Amino acid sequence: MTTTTLRPGTAPAPAVAGDRGPALRARRKRLLHWIAVHAVAVAAALFFVLPFVFVFLTSVMSDGQAMSGELWPHEWNWSNYATVFHTPGFLDWWKNSLMYAGLGTLFTVCSAVPVAYALARFRFRGRRTAMILVISTMMLPPQVIVIPMYLVWAQQLHLSGSLWPLIIPMAFGDAYSIFLLRQFLLTIPQEYIESAKVDGCGEVRTLLKIIVPMAKPGIAAVALFQFFYCWNDYFGPQIYAAQNPGAWTLSYGLESFKSAHSVDWNLTMAATLLVMAPVIIVFFFAQKVFVEGVTLTGVKG
Repeated sequence: MTTTTLRPGTAPAPAVAGDRGPALRARRKRLLHWIAVHAVAVAAALFFVLPFVFVFLTSVMSDGQAMSGELWPHEWNWSNYATVFHTPGFLDWWKNSLMYAGLGTLFTVCSAVPVAYALARFRFRGRRTAMILVISTMMLPPQVIVIPMYLVWAQQLHLSGSLWPLIIPMAFGDAYSIFLLRQFLLTIPQEYIESAKVDGCGEVRTLLKIIVPMAKPGIAAVALFQFFYCWNDYFGPQIYAAQNPGAWTLSYGLESFKSAHSVDWNLTMAATLLVMAPVIIVFFFAQKVFVEGVTLTGVKG
């Protein structure tokens, strides 16, 4: 058996090209996978972004160009947004939408957190039945109860023509928000609650000092869901506020604006963008905590 020894200062012979074949194939496979994944991601992003780009470009066109097939504006008519804002009633629709979404979100969060905490941590007879009842209300279509509820609010309480029939019920809990928060609270270790009780905290103080700070992602997710629902709600304002233009929201008033400017596509797109802008801005700044809250709600059942 012969052994080959290298002289001092001499370099080893280069590796055979065939020895690098598996490594090159693996690198090529990873590169192709990276290209394929990012190509699909870019295509999906364009699929969602291009409609908003089209709405924006149309909103700054002139009246004549908006009716044509051209995609890029000849002149950037930013005055279209001022025209929309000066439309009679548009600012009132903004105020009504902010009131509806703001109060609705506040009432829903304040009413859902204690109920979710009780269903997640308290041990009492009928707890499972109560949870089943909460979930079952999520399966009930709102159209089933709209007539009796309207009769109560309109004939008994005389609140038709306003948004209060939509805001007040949110102070008594929302089934979806309760379920979502309950799932999130189950992910909080029981040791934190037991430590708070050892330190002398009651249930209310434990909820406010321990649970609420730790449940901020879940609460933020519930708040965002409710804000988006109230802001985009069309069915509710149509039922209760249709006869009073002073109580219209942006989602319902936009239909009236579109009917009045049926041939002014630039103004219609500008109004549409102004209606969508708050939702897009809120989600852009809160997407991290929103995704975290939604993700953690599915950890425990």
